[in-house]
Amino acid sequence: MTNRRSAGVLLYRLREGSVEVLLGHPGGPFFGRADAGNWSIPKGEPSPDEVDLELTARREFEEETGHPVPAGSLIELGTVTQKGGKVVYAWAAEGDLDPAKATSNTFSFEWPPFSGRMKTYPEIDRVDWFAPEEARRRIKEAQAPFLDRLDIELANRAP
Repeated sequence: MTNRRSAGVLLYRLREGSVEVLLGHPGGPFFGRADAGNWSIPKGEPSPDEVDLELTARREFEEETGHPVPAGSLIELGTVTQKGGKVVYAWAAEGDLDPAKATSNTFSFEWPPFSGRMKTYPEIDRVDWFAPEEARRRIKEAQAPFLDRLDIELANRAP
């Protein structure tokens, strides 16, 4: 069992009375052709000195999209546990972001394996907006409850 944690922000927007959410596709050589079930909320692990996971979520969102989280309070979406045991904490924020203007931080990875050559990849190679049904098809299965929780929160806030 792992004690790894991650925190992120699920950005949403309202378009013509419908909700859309922003998801990120993982970068690197393993996910280039992978699509359904591989997208994620922009998220990452806290640094050793970070104790406020909401601040981690805000920092990671900006690192992985190149844009800050919109100002204002966030909607707490709770946690999920992914297959590998990592616990993901999430918040939602209303805002907008042009996917064409999103830029992600990078990581280095030996590729091909055992070649001795390091390549640099973006943590998220692209982001896009999805309606709820399509988002549920694309998002990692373990993170799908965040979409359900956002739906409930928004329904409770409706006039």
